[in-house]
Amino acid sequence: MSISFKLKNNDSFARTGTLKTSHGQIDTPVFMPVGTYGAVKGIRSDDLNNIGSQIILANTYHLMERPGKNIISDLGGLRSFMKWDGPILTDSGGFQVMSLQKMAKIDEDGVTFNSHLDGSKIRLTPKNSMNMQNALDSTITMAFDECTSYPATHEVASKSMELSMKWAKICKESFVDRAGYGLFGIVQGSTYVDLREKSSELLIDIGFDGYGIGGLAVGEGHTEMIKTLESSINYLPKSSPRYLMGVGYPKDIIEAVRLGVDMFDCVIPTRSGRTGKVFTKRATLNIKNSRHKNDPRTIEETCSCPVCSSGISRAYLFHLFNTKEMLGSTYLTLHNLHHYIMLMNDLREAINNNNYQEVAKFKLNEYKKNDIAIYS
Repeated sequence: MSISFKLKNNDSFARTGTLKTSHGQIDTPVFMPVGTYGAVKGIRSDDLNNIGSQIILANTYHLMERPGKNIISDLGGLRSFMKWDGPILTDSGGFQVMSLQKMAKIDEDGVTFNSHLDGSKIRLTPKNSMNMQNALDSTITMAFDECTSYPATHEVASKSMELSMKWAKICKESFVDRAGYGLFGIVQGSTYVDLREKSSELLIDIGFDGYGIGGLAVGEGHTEMIKTLESSINYLPKSSPRYLMGVGYPKDIIEAVRLGVDMFDCVIPTRSGRTGKVFTKRATLNIKNSRHKNDPRTIEETCSCPVCSSGISRAYLFHLFNTKEMLGSTYLTLHNLHHYIMLMNDLREAINNNNYQEVAKFKLNEYKKNDIAIYS
């Protein structure tokens, strides 16, 4: 396996690095916008590139359902299909084992789903997850796992983790190794540190290009997530990228970077944008609140995103949401993604300048502030 990861600087446990792939270089720590079906909802690939996105995430299970393996493969893979030139990481479908568990039956060899679209049977195994991700031409392929639900007893979490480790070995054996492509294993074990230690050891023995930290951000809350992460992250090799899956809010990311996480993905900035929630450096705000209906100011005066830099007013954004115009969702999604990407830029700069603790404290305090004064 031949993606390469090189550490650039450490500030305590926080670190910057460079991940080189066949589809481009990624500076870490990095946030990956989520394009489940091969599209970040409402956002063109050109716009993702223009705001500084380095890599995006897509989902194997959902693309397996629609449009299907053959169509994407015949059209040159997912990057060609969606006209995105950069790297793509694909989730293996393991999260759907948990999120669609009422429609899924797990056995030792894989999972049988009843499609949430038409009820038809869908079989997902470690081997065909690898085959599907290969057909997608995924830059970074994730091992197929069972994402353990929370809460779980130690016994249930242990059994789930052992199954994921069995599948991880099959994934490694089934992965098609190519120059500049990589395979990540996924640590499981719920919030039990002993299970995460064992999972990490087993994955290291198998050998992967990087390591996903799975089974967190599934209902345990911020404090428990950070506690579990802090007590288990150093079981993973320092020389490999560490990816905290499905995280999160800005405060989650800031704390996780402090502990040595390199990669993140989450639907929060995009889903929030579609519902009128906006992230700024000092607060989150709801653009549907009537306080914005006659406000000529932009979301954030110092923001360089395409929305704020074009002078789009809060009043106009309020109007778009009030009239249910889809443009409002697009604008807020762009702003939110830009906010996350600029946050990662700031965190990388702080690590390289060896003042991460100060910058992290400042940002966390700023996020606790309120929005600017009501316009009058």
